[in-house]
Amino acid sequence: MTAVAPELYTLPIASRPHRTWAQTAHGLVFLVVFLFGCLMINGSQFVVLLPLRLLPFRFARKTYYEGIRYSKGAFGVLLVLACQWFAPTKLVLSFETEGQGKFTPEEIETLIQRDQNGRVTALNLPQKAVLIANHQIYADWWYAWTLTYFMGTHKDVFIVLKKSLKWVPVVGWGMQFYNFIFLARSWASDRLHLSKSLSWLARRAEKEDSPLTFILYPEGTLVSKDTRPISKKYADKLGIPDMTHTLLPRSTGLQYSLRSLAPRIPNLQLLDITMAYPGKCPGYGDYYTLRSIFCDAVPPPAVHMHIRKFDVNRDVPIGNVSSSDPTVLPNGSAKSTVEVEIPEPEREAFEIWLRSLWREKDKLMGRFLETGSLDAPTATGKPVEVDVPLRLRHGYEVLDAFCFFVPAVAGWAWSKLR
Repeated sequence: MTAVAPELYTLPIASRPHRTWAQTAHGLVFLVVFLFGCLMINGSQFVVLLPLRLLPFRFARKTYYEGIRYSKGAFGVLLVLACQWFAPTKLVLSFETEGQGKFTPEEIETLIQRDQNGRVTALNLPQKAVLIANHQIYADWWYAWTLTYFMGTHKDVFIVLKKSLKWVPVVGWGMQFYNFIFLARSWASDRLHLSKSLSWLARRAEKEDSPLTFILYPEGTLVSKDTRPISKKYADKLGIPDMTHTLLPRSTGLQYSLRSLAPRIPNLQLLDITMAYPGKCPGYGDYYTLRSIFCDAVPPPAVHMHIRKFDVNRDVPIGNVSSSDPTVLPNGSAKSTVEVEIPEPEREAFEIWLRSLWREKDKLMGRFLETGSLDAPTATGKPVEVDVPLRLRHGYEVLDAFCFFVPAVAGWAWSKLR
């Protein structure tokens, strides 16, 4: 009997056969298409939208703001399109129904929207939220952004990045237009900048009544053979057990972020996502990289996400934020103080809460390795999961991915200004 060759995604990248000519061609086409999309989006920002920002008209500034949101949404659409054309996969979603962060039965019933063919077209998840997740591979952020496409918040995603990325040609310039937050990785200098930036984003989201999804990875880095000893050393320093399948989370950045956002967004939610990929854990980076997924055409057959939801002001012990509440001035503008230090008892309470959340996440990862699912079996013996193929909802959105509608928007705005 002829042995069946294993699927490539089950093999470590170093153990896979040499790259074929077909894979090389596939990678070249992907790079051409993706870079063309990035150039079109960034070019539209510079050539079409930036001049609007320089015009001394309120309508021009409003159009610029909406144009930048559109260009950010275009990038989100481009990420979905890249999966659809070059690395087909699906999101396998499950939702917490027991314990902390659970969805009520009424919420579960209204979470999923489908078309007449039964395909998922939208997810009714919170429109103003901080999204946190465990960090397994470098493509985590890519798949998190594709999730926001179905949430309808892909135009309003914000991410914290290293300051060194700020001036990377095309990509870095585009991220500056997106108002992403760049940090120097020195907490002494970063904390005030982070708090002020998030306070400004929160006030604008409330004023414009626009969505906001702030993505943060509390572990700070990937699970790997190099970072595992660092997590163990940190656990030993605290005198607590280390995690098994994840890294110990660092709470400071998340707590500062929540304390900056929550006073200005009364209904702010925290979406906690446990992400898992078929393969061996830890060490997903040995199986999935951006290059292997999109250039070599070896994507994960599924991206598993288990979602929990918390009301930040009610369910999360972020501490007393009255000192950073915004003050409304007589002219209607908002002025707020930004704290520099968090009281030690409040810091410790939040750190303990976050570690408890991560231990539950660690158990979920163990369950996934045993059963292939992040969700607990129901009375029928099967977990309740929702498959969301990473495909665009409409064919015309391909034009969005390359920002082809921006000139039309600018022309309409110019006709209004004349």
